[in-house]
Amino acid sequence: MAKKMKTIDGNTAAAHVAYAMSDVAAIYPITPSTPMGEIADEWAAAGRKNIFGQLLNVKQMQSEAGAAGAVHGALAAGAFTTTFTASQGLLLMIPNMYKISGELLPAVFHVSARAIAAHALSIFGDHADVMAVRQTGFALLCSGSVQEVMDLALVSHLSSIKGRVPFLH
Repeated sequence: MAKKMKTIDGNTAAAHVAYAMSDVAAIYPITPSTPMGEIADEWAAAGRKNIFGQLLNVKQMQSEAGAAGAVHGALAAGAFTTTFTASQGLLLMIPNMYKISGELLPAVFHVSARAIAAHALSIFGDHADVMAVRQTGFALLCSGSVQEVMDLALVSHLSSIKGRVPFLH
């Protein structure tokens, strides 16, 4: 049997794994992570099932802080939950990240890292947003290629479930 290969970007790779491994995705569109949430929402609307044989419950919130609160609530109710964010949005999630890690809830936050808006208003890649959450208790996994995004997204979901430690990927 011939291998079937498809060219995708990192957002699509993360969305594939997150969709397959989650019950709930609380989203708020923020570039450059917007495609992850949009892809998950499209697949749910099309009736695509995850590995549990269920539709992903995608909830679009009013803000990144709201998305983090919805993640915390869904996790507390027992749902495997994920979210997608970047830069400024990740910083707004920090208070809920402390709660999630303190309660040992298995969440995965998929992050498209970019520069935080400051005096230069740069849109280029940067890890200052990720470094700002080191103290929250989340385990951090970083990918250097699209293949690593796919592989480490799966590692982060499985490790979070097994170890009851939230992951930022």
